Amino acid sequence: MPHTARVITVSDRSAAGLREDRGGPLAVSLLRDAGFVCGDPVVVPDGADNVEAALRAAVAAGTGLVVTTGGTGIAPTDRTPEGTARVLDRELPGIAEELRRRGLADTPLAVISRGLAGVADPATLVVNLPGSTRAVASGVAVLAELAPHVLDQLAGGDH
Repeated sequence: MPHTARVITVSDRSAAGLREDRGGPLAVSLLRDAGFVCGDPVVVPDGADNVEAALRAAVAAGTGLVVTTGGTGIAPTDRTPEGTARVLDRELPGIAEELRRRGLADTPLAVISRGLAGVADPATLVVNLPGSTRAVASGVAVLAELAPHVLDQLAGGDH
């Protein structure tokens, strides 16, 4: 049975209709190509409360993998990691570290991404990606490799 995924774009401008969301649709397309069942992206404004609410809704719906795009930097409104931290039960820092490491191939600015990765119980993998399409593409490539194993483990699969 295929794993499910949800993409949440975090952007004030996209939520207000002032800028086209390019990262969210790209993430959805790449996740579908990797075999995930994934609906269209959900767009929410910046802010920890908005991120928390969207993540909690995805977890409550039983989604296996939730990927956020945007809000991981250091701008005043970048609060995606803060909202995510409220939802995570167990962090998986190695995934976030690998996302930053691979992102360095595209830009030295990858090191200032504050994105988190972890598990929201009972069985949802949550990963924050930066909003750029390059970061989304390299990040989903990492997740296509790791997420099926993580989700199998969360479902009680053997090591």
